[in-house]
Amino acid sequence: MVHNYRELKVWQRALSFTVWIYKETGALPDNERFGLTSQLRRASCSIPMNIAEGSGNSSPKEFCRFLEIALRSDYEVMTAIEIARKLQYWSDTVGNALLKEGDEIAAMIVGLIKTLGGR
Repeated sequence: MVHNYRELKVWQRALSFTVWIYKETGALPDNERFGLTSQLRRASCSIPMNIAEGSGNSSPKEFCRFLEIALRSDYEVMTAIEIARKLQYWSDTVGNALLKEGDEIAAMIVGLIKTLGGR
C-alpha cells in the first residue's frame, strides 16, 4: 500500500505552504532568525516531509502515525503564526491567509487518516 506521495494533494499543498512560510519569514526581524523564523521553517518542512516518509510504509497504521506527526507540526506552525501576529510581525491579511491554509491542510490530513482507517 505504498503511495506516490507526489500525487497526494495534501503533500502538494503542504509543500506549497512550506515555500510560502519560507517567503513570509524572510520579512521577520533579524532578531527572530533563531527564534520564530527557524521554528516556523523547521515545523513547516516537517509537514510534507512526514507525509512523504509515511507514504513509503506498507502499513496503513504506520502511514497514519506519520500523518499524525505532520498534523502536530501543522498545529505548531499555526501557533507560531498566531505568535507572529500578536507581535505584529505580519498583517492580519497575511496571518489570516496562512492560518486558513494551515487549517485546510490539517483537515486534509485528518481526512486521509480517516480514509486509511485511523482515529
